[in-house]
Amino acid sequence: MYPTRPRSALRTAVVWEVVRAALEQRAAELDQPVLDVLDTGGGTGNFAVPVARLGHRVTVVDPSPDALFALERRAAEAGVTDLVRAVQGDTQTLPDLVPAGSVDAVLCHGVLEVVDDPAEALGSLAGTLRKGGLVSLLAANRNGAVLARALAGHFAEARTVLDAPEGRWGAGDPMPRRFTGEELGRLAADAGLRVQSVHGVRVFADLVPGVLVDTEPGAQEALLQLERAASEQPAFHAVATQLHVLAALL
Repeated sequence: MYPTRPRSALRTAVVWEVVRAALEQRAAELDQPVLDVLDTGGGTGNFAVPVARLGHRVTVVDPSPDALFALERRAAEAGVTDLVRAVQGDTQTLPDLVPAGSVDAVLCHGVLEVVDDPAEALGSLAGTLRKGGLVSLLAANRNGAVLARALAGHFAEARTVLDAPEGRWGAGDPMPRRFTGEELGRLAADAGLRVQSVHGVRVFADLVPGVLVDTEPGAQEALLQLERAASEQPAFHAVATQLHVLAALL
């Protein structure tokens, strides 16, 4: 089961499969079928609800009350209301919302790009983990943005992304910050985390015209299989739209 509808699964399947396998392995290591999972910035429950459907307890911390209302509705529809807790807040207020050393895994997807201080935010998240706990970190890829701007014909913007401190192509760039794999690795290490795996996400899904995927018989499944295979190849990480890092607390 994917955490989104089939068309959107092209963009989320790689992350979901890594997360699901990691949670399964961690539960087996602890001989504990139910894990405590924190989803920061989890919004409407795109990942939180599927994780709850695996039987785990999930706390979603998000600043948007509207998103949390949608999360509660989605959890109710999925029959996992008792496993999902919605809390309004952000990484800055996290120490007051989630006790230190109280969770087995943290989902941090699309958060480091928008916080004021990524290092501080990741440190706060790591502080909620029990020893050996997991962090699923998904962030925008600087190098992938270079390729995307170049293919769109915006060559000067592509060049700007290469050198800009935060990986932005200009004042009109809606993404506050992007990272390279090396930068994410350093952030993880500084937070006391050991990187276990790195995957490229949306290597091809954002480059292939949607009409090809939606109209060609078997194209969606074939593209999904290609995404899975390429995600594990370091050579393709540079062109992915996002990078997914799985790490564990030392």
